[in-house]
Amino acid sequence: MKDFSTIWYTFILFILGVASFFTGEVVTFFMLGFIILILTNIYNALKKILEKLDKLH
Repeated sequence: MKDFSTIWYTFILFILGVASFFTGEVVTFFMLGFIILILTNIYNALKKILEKLDKLH
């Protein structure tokens, strides 16, 4: 299931990238991409911490 979500996210980002190119919002697209990457990394780190805490209890 994880592979499907990765493919889905890639498809959505591609469509948004094409739309941003035609609307002239390429810089905004890249800035939002960086924000999404950072939030995903934070989410994954918090998820690992939660799993470790669950194993302790």
